[in-house]
Amino acid sequence: MEKPRERRRSGLFVVEGAREASLAVQGGYCLQTLFVCREIWGESRPLPRAAQCFETSPAVFAKLAYRDGSDGLLAVVEQKKLLPESLQLPQNPFIIVLEAVEKPGNLGAILRTADAAGANAVIVCDPQCDVFNPNVVRSSVGCLFTCQVACCTSGEALEFLQKRKIKTLAAALQSAAWYHETDMREACAVVMGAEADGLTDFWLRSADARVKIPMRGAIDSLNVSVATAIITFEAMRQRGFRSADNIL
Repeated sequence: MEKPRERRRSGLFVVEGAREASLAVQGGYCLQTLFVCREIWGESRPLPRAAQCFETSPAVFAKLAYRDGSDGLLAVVEQKKLLPESLQLPQNPFIIVLEAVEKPGNLGAILRTADAAGANAVIVCDPQCDVFNPNVVRSSVGCLFTCQVACCTSGEALEFLQKRKIKTLAAALQSAAWYHETDMREACAVVMGAEADGLTDFWLRSADARVKIPMRGAIDSLNVSVATAIITFEAMRQRGFRSADNIL
C-alpha cells in the first residue's frame, strides 16, 4: 500500500471501496483478494467476484483501510501493463499528456477531468509518482479505471503521437498563443508539465505548438490539475462536446 517498489515487485495494488472495485472490474482489472468487514459492509450485501476473500474484524479492517468513512471493502488488484500501443483511439482524438507529475492527488484530479470531459486517453510520461498509488485511486474516485491510461517515457510518447499524426500542444508561459485561440478541433494532445518546474526542454522543443492560459493576478501559475481542466474543456467546447467512435 505504501511502497511503490513492492507494488512493482508483486504486480499488485490496493483498491478500497465498492465503487472503485466495481470500476476496476469494468475496466478489465482482476481482483485477486478481497478483505471485507461484515459489520461495516453488511451481512447480506453481495460482494464483487475475486479469487479469494477474507472476512476481518472491525479492528483489523481499521488497520487495513487508508481512508475515512470506508464502506468495509478493500481489494488487492492485479496491475495491467499500461502501454501506449494498447490505447484504442478514435480518428480525431484528444489526449492529455503529463510529464513527470509528482503528486498523486494531482494525477487523480486530472483523471477525473479526463473522465468528465471525455478525453480519449491520458499518457503519463516519466512519472514521479506511481500510477497505482492508492492515493491516485482515491483522488481519482476510480477514474483510473474509466480512462484509457498509458505510462512511458517522453520520447516514447512523442514517437507514438507523431506516428499517428497527433498534434502536440505544450502548455507553457513562454507561449505567444492563447489556449482559447488555438484550434484543438483536430487530433491533438495537450502536454502538461510538472508541478514545480513545468515542461522540460524536450517537450518545449519537440511540441508542434505552445499554448498558455491568461494570468490576470499576482501569481503566474495554476495548479497543474486546474490548468489541465481549463484547456481540456476548451478543447471539448471547440468540438461541440462530441466524441468520435471510429478507431484509428
